[in-house]
Amino acid sequence: MADVLNDERIDEALGHLPQWQREGDAIRREAKLASFSQAIQVVNRVAEIAENENHHPDIDIRWRTLTFRLSTHSEGGITEKDISLAAEIDGVIDEM
Repeated sequence: MADVLNDERIDEALGHLPQWQREGDAIRREAKLASFSQAIQVVNRVAEIAENENHHPDIDIRWRTLTFRLSTHSEGGITEKDISLAAEIDGVIDEM
C-alpha cells in the first residue's frame, strides 16, 4: 500500500523530473522519438519495468510520440510508486 503524496512532495518530485507535469491526480510526460520503431522499443522496455514493479502506466502511442500518464489508481492519486516509475521511464527514454 502506498500513500498519496501531498502537493508539496509532488512539486518537489517534479522539480527533479522536468519533463513531467501534474495533470490532476496524475503526472504526465510526452516524448518524441526518432522513429516509430524506437518508440515501440521504449514502450517494450517500460512494459518490462512495469511488470517487474507491478505498477503500470497509461501509454498512448501516436506514430513516434509517446504519452505516459502515471497515477496509483488503487490509492486515488500520485504516490512514490509513480515518482519512481517516472524516473525509470526518463532513463529508458534517455538511453534512446
